[in-house]
Amino acid sequence: MLNKPTAFPICTIANTPRLPEHCIEWASVLEWPRVHGDKKMDTDDPEHIGWLYQTALGRAKEFNIDGVTWSLTQGVVKNIIPAIASTNAIIAESVYSYTFEHEQRKDCPVCGGEVLDVAISREWTVERFIEWLQEKQDVQIKKPSLSAGGKNIYLQAPPQLEQATRPNLEKKLSDLVSNGGDITVTATTLPFNLTLRVNYTSS
Repeated sequence: MLNKPTAFPICTIANTPRLPEHCIEWASVLEWPRVHGDKKMDTDDPEHIGWLYQTALGRAKEFNIDGVTWSLTQGVVKNIIPAIASTNAIIAESVYSYTFEHEQRKDCPVCGGEVLDVAISREWTVERFIEWLQEKQDVQIKKPSLSAGGKNIYLQAPPQLEQATRPNLEKKLSDLVSNGGDITVTATTLPFNLTLRVNYTSS
């Protein structure tokens, strides 16, 4: 029995997973290429499946998500999940296709690809702005790095650049980026660069 493809916004996979499948997709789509580079994933290699399983399991524990198993991991990466026995009958050795599409929603500030206008206080420091990004429900970016106009405002890594840009944390963002200017936000958990256009308020 063929199942209709399930579309998961990639920003959900990257930042706000709610299902074990989200964690497995994160491990295979985002973490595998980040850790292994151009090395091709072999879904028939037990070592590769084991790495994905352990990585997805760690991700699931971080977000208090249950249900990541070896068989589910193998099923997700192969786009096949064993059928579940019903109360009336056990369907032996039956499988159905389960395809994930990485959907980019236009209304999502992370994966929509558009410049997002934000209104913030002119008095905010860079550090306060970063805290706001981490708290903002529709963004929720862990450890964001900021740049504007080709210049680094604050970088989380590597350590040398973090140390070099750390003094900017105490500076007012309005002193570094003009009103209506664009800020590029990057993070290891963010699959796309996020562009924010800042509009300052007096409060």
